[in-house]
Amino acid sequence: MEANSTEPAILQADNQKPIPKRMSSRKRSITIFTIVTLLNVAVLAFLWTQLLTPAQNTTQGSSQTNTNDPLIGRPAPNFTLDALNLRPDAPVSLASFKGKPVILNVWNSTCLPCMDEAHLLQSLWQKVKPQGVVFIGIDFQDLKGDGVSFLKKYGVTYQNVLDVSGSTAISYGVTATPETLFINRQGVVVSRVISELTEQMFQSNLQLITR
Repeated sequence: MEANSTEPAILQADNQKPIPKRMSSRKRSITIFTIVTLLNVAVLAFLWTQLLTPAQNTTQGSSQTNTNDPLIGRPAPNFTLDALNLRPDAPVSLASFKGKPVILNVWNSTCLPCMDEAHLLQSLWQKVKPQGVVFIGIDFQDLKGDGVSFLKKYGVTYQNVLDVSGSTAISYGVTATPETLFINRQGVVVSRVISELTEQMFQSNLQLITR
């Protein structure tokens, strides 16, 4: 009877021994899972903030003006291109404007941001023309007829040229349209705005080439 009465007690004791170990192991697993999850969340949050943070290589109040541009501070590459109009006209050479501040705007007739900024550029040119500032639009890899139609549609009257091959724009490091480059009186590229130009961007960069 004694043997029978103690056997269940022994079995019960044996069954209870592993329970703390299983509970401890489970707690460790939960702790590890929680830590890994928190780390993953932290990493994702960091990456997300980096994606949302603008690059810190910009100046002049424009997030699109890159001070690491290798062309900045160097003489603007010269070019001679056909004028963009229906009537025959003498080719336009950048060298002929030496001594004047020059603004080059690279565009294309199919470029939506170019369409959006066209009226603004025309208006700004009218304002700064009395100061001797030269505006030149460079129609990048476009058909002449499409380029002329674009100028007529948006009432653009400042000088434009046709860069059929795209070689001139490429020499300026243009990667997309629109891009606007600001060249001072000495013929040196001072700044570049990548993307659609705003009046604030224009005014801040204009000061760099007219002072």
